[in-house]
Amino acid sequence: MNTTWILPTEPVQLSHYIDGAYSAFDGEAALDRVAPSHDMVVSRAVKASEAQTEAAILSARKAFDQGPWPKMAARDRAKILNRVADLIERHANRLAVLECLETGKPITQAHGEVSGSATLWRHAATLAATTVGETHNTLGEDMLAMVLKEPIGVVSIITPWNFPFWILGQKLPFALAAGCTCVVKPSEISPSTTALLGELLTEAGLPAGACNIVLGLGDPVGRLLSTHEAVDMISFTGSTATGKMISRQAADTLKKVSLELGGKNPLVVFDDANLDEAADALVFGAYFNGGQCCNASSRAIVHADIAQELADKVVALSKQVKVGDPMDPETQMGTMVHDQHRSKIAADVEAAVKDGATLALGGEAYALEALPGALMYAPTVLTQVKPHMAVASEEVFGPVLSMLTFGTMDEAVEITNNISFGLSAGIYSNNVHTCLEFARRAQAGTIWTNTWMDGFPEVTFGGMKQSGQGREIGRYGLEEFMEVKSVVMRLGQTRDPWIRPS
Repeated sequence: MNTTWILPTEPVQLSHYIDGAYSAFDGEAALDRVAPSHDMVVSRAVKASEAQTEAAILSARKAFDQGPWPKMAARDRAKILNRVADLIERHANRLAVLECLETGKPITQAHGEVSGSATLWRHAATLAATTVGETHNTLGEDMLAMVLKEPIGVVSIITPWNFPFWILGQKLPFALAAGCTCVVKPSEISPSTTALLGELLTEAGLPAGACNIVLGLGDPVGRLLSTHEAVDMISFTGSTATGKMISRQAADTLKKVSLELGGKNPLVVFDDANLDEAADALVFGAYFNGGQCCNASSRAIVHADIAQELADKVVALSKQVKVGDPMDPETQMGTMVHDQHRSKIAADVEAAVKDGATLALGGEAYALEALPGALMYAPTVLTQVKPHMAVASEEVFGPVLSMLTFGTMDEAVEITNNISFGLSAGIYSNNVHTCLEFARRAQAGTIWTNTWMDGFPEVTFGGMKQSGQGREIGRYGLEEFMEVKSVVMRLGQTRDPWIRPS
């Protein structure tokens, strides 16, 4: 694209969007987000109080119980969702700049994420207009039954900082398509795109209260969204530790909980694979978004006969990754999200080397000459990694690729499955039988064969084990926000009395 990307001259001011309107901006209660690449405040977001958070929840409750949204014909909901998609595309440039600066991701990736999320809204609209239940007319001549699908109610949506607008698109339009009303809390690190979505929702004609957006911290906002009795369901994406805490908080009111959590995703490369393609997929998967991605290909599990050859190719390609200013359209990898996170990545790499891994490339934090405050970390490759090492089983969430070896299919599957995560996995092999056997045996919610991180609105997404529960996008993603109700009808006065007249 030929867009000239320009830094904003002043921070964007963000307020809560409650009951169809923005609250007044209160600078005294604002959180400043400083760009991890540029020494500038990108956004100032008001912090919600308990009272404001409860007001948003009660607005959603009223909109569900009394408002038009859940009662509206699905085709009419679909029209509004499609209008939102159109508006997202129209405002994508502005939103992309803010996301680039708040997260440190390259501007081209930010724009692709923002504009691409419109496809999620459109697919949700399609599903809304085509949802059906069941009828059962073979239960006997005097019986008829229906299975109805109804919106679950008020949904709390809590999103992370790394893909704020895309992950919101995996949740919010599907919840709205089902007829639910929502309260959204974005991460305090990257709130801008979510906060500004309220403008587009109003312009698209979404009824007041159907979606509310509350800014601030996990306490009180996240805590209330997880515990309030007026909330029926929580949809959360983030760390496994936080997901477990939310499950505990939700237990007292037995809310439905949908979680998309961490991953330590393996890409298994067999000795008959196209090694050039496998190396490129590994480099893409390891460094996309700086490795700050739940779907990162952070483990390469490579057949021993080709391990050195593939490692050489991966190192050579890693050196060619364009790391730099996120606002430069040529940049492929930007900054780490904040300095504490960069320090954690460095500590993980240092611990791996002490544990016996070989540092084949990278392993250093640095800054750019033109941007001395930029929180850079070099693309990093660790070889000679063993399954027992922490770096082989724990999420680094940075641009660090750990390379392990295997000898047989059984060993590859064992290394793949013998950890607590089960989000994604991949395989490179030219033998379709090898690919299918691995796909059947790998314990992960998504299996890629001879590719990595291809996704589509039609294809559902979610994890196994401690990578989460529930599913997002696709038909399953819509039905996650629905309750199932059975209606059983007897035709005529044909029921045998339980107590017969004496």
